[in-house]
Amino acid sequence: MASTLNIQLTDELRRHVDMRASDNDVYATPSEYIRDLVRRDMEDWAIVSIVVQGLKEVSDGEFVKETILDVLRED
Repeated sequence: MASTLNIQLTDELRRHVDMRASDNDVYATPSEYIRDLVRRDMEDWAIVSIVVQGLKEVSDGEFVKETILDVLRED
């Protein structure tokens, strides 16, 4: 189910969104552009979360000395 979200943008931000959501760009509508930005942010956040978890494991001593190169060499 879809829901709506109303936001206020400065004139500069609105011009940018309108430029990106034009016939000359990838996005057909401002909503399509904003949805893509949110999806990309979600992907970035997932990556950051994995890195943070890995750093926590290293600081807690929960890691192996083997690197990805060692694993690839074993195959």
